[in-house]
Amino acid sequence: MADNMFFSRDTNFVVEIGANRWAIPVLDGFSFSQATNTSEVTLNEMADVNGNSRRGRKLFTDSYAPAEWSFSTYARPFKSAGGGTSGKDASGTANTHHAVEEVLWAMMAGNAAYSAFNFTGFTKNGTTDVDIAFTSSNKTTLGTANFYFQLGGDGEIATVYKITGCVVNEASVDFDIDGIATINWSGFGGMISEVAAFPAATVEEGQKHTDTSNFIRNRLTSLTMTTVDDHLVSSDGADGDSAAETYAITLTGGNVTISNNISFLIPETLGVVNQPLGHVTGTRSVSGSFTCYLNNATDGSMDLFERIIEDTDTITNSFNLLFKIGGGSAPRLQMAMPSCHLEVPTHSMEDIISLETNFHALGTDIQSADEISLKYVGS
Repeated sequence: MADNMFFSRDTNFVVEIGANRWAIPVLDGFSFSQATNTSEVTLNEMADVNGNSRRGRKLFTDSYAPAEWSFSTYARPFKSAGGGTSGKDASGTANTHHAVEEVLWAMMAGNAAYSAFNFTGFTKNGTTDVDIAFTSSNKTTLGTANFYFQLGGDGEIATVYKITGCVVNEASVDFDIDGIATINWSGFGGMISEVAAFPAATVEEGQKHTDTSNFIRNRLTSLTMTTVDDHLVSSDGADGDSAAETYAITLTGGNVTISNNISFLIPETLGVVNQPLGHVTGTRSVSGSFTCYLNNATDGSMDLFERIIEDTDTITNSFNLLFKIGGGSAPRLQMAMPSCHLEVPTHSMEDIISLETNFHALGTDIQSADEISLKYVGS
């Protein structure tokens, strides 16, 4: 038997929900693994009359830990060609906006129910954009899917691994100045197994990955930031001004991370090797940071630092942040967070002094799920 090598560049990836499958290109650095939970029994006794002491141990496999997976994708919105029967980007109504990685957002923000080329209940695919809201994510469980990784390309040596019951735990969007908008995905699954065949994609909208016109350039990204808390809105530093203040912040980089804080349940029956049962959601958290140069322009980054650090009366400040990753034209990804608590910015003493500001997106109240909404605009 030939000793063949497998190269990560030959990897293909498919997401399967019911009878529907999406082909999604992943970047180098993907991983998936599964460990076991074990118990150890040891002997710990004193010496017998001959000076002997038993020092053995016994090891038991209690259960399989949930599978862990992670990979990165580019943010890639596009417009449908329509028809839904042919063409790599055909789906439903012509010029309807979609994203190659849309199914992953559907899993993260809801139950991923799919019908007629749309994820119903929380996404809105229109002819101007596709909106992704988290207002239906206050659930104990979220949408799951089977993940397939084909190693070795389409050749005879291809090996296919299947991870059942996968759930998206975290999505982190990075927009460094010199790169392409990238989303880092991670989560859990049930069991990893090797299967005979790699399933073909059936949903056309997930196959638009040969066209390079829908990559989003980070350098075009802009941030619109206005105050919501009236303690921070007066240009002369006085409290009580009810007019919103807009800050002129030009970014050098940033990140937004959304986490479901999921945990997996595993039975503890004696005498068998237990398998992961399923997931439950934890606290939803949305946080991130942005960097910019320190400047003394009116309502610039220096003013932002001074307003936050000098406001000793406000327990939770509130800023409305709107990131337009890719700028104002298509293709772009917008991330709106209407109520963000900003930490005091920290200085970075480099050739040009800069500031890094951490933020936490909060809901209207502690029960709401409106911390963030996303909007893709295809080209």
